[in-house]
Amino acid sequence: MAAPLTLEPAELPADAVEVGRIADAWGVKGWFKVVSHSATPEALFAAKRWYLQPSERGAKTFSGTVQLQIRQAKDHSDTVVAWAQGIDDRDAAEALRGARIFVPRSGFPVTTQDEYYWVDLIGLQVINREGVALGQVQELMSTGPQTVLVLAYEQDGKTQERMIPFVSAFVDKVDLPEKRITVDWQPDY
Repeated sequence: MAAPLTLEPAELPADAVEVGRIADAWGVKGWFKVVSHSATPEALFAAKRWYLQPSERGAKTFSGTVQLQIRQAKDHSDTVVAWAQGIDDRDAAEALRGARIFVPRSGFPVTTQDEYYWVDLIGLQVINREGVALGQVQELMSTGPQTVLVLAYEQDGKTQERMIPFVSAFVDKVDLPEKRITVDWQPDY
């Protein structure tokens, strides 16, 4: 029988962002596959410490928040694989299956001008050039060639949804400090 998994309990950082989940063991030496919530998982590669919480569904092999010291994380085919301190065989890696991965937002790589993390756009108010409020960003959706802002707004007492392509042709300005995005878009589009 395998030794019980011993993970280091931790406090989830106040600026923690969920960036992926552990899919399964990979190989026999403790590596595991990661499903990233981002097409470009730079935050996973940059962070040397990941915070895990158990899956919301299925068997739980640990409870609360734990931290993993990441030895190595890398691209492999169309997935990310990682290896952590104390996860030294397939059984230990399998015990992490389904765990949700969080990293501190402060540890994300710095973005360049006109580059944003989705997590920073959620909750922003969207207005058009005329100052008309179009809604609040609820989520972003990748449609292949472009990303789409999914906004929620009220109309006749009901919550409605509006989608605006997040491309320079329609987005004039993203003002993170003011929590606002200005767009060239009309309410009746």
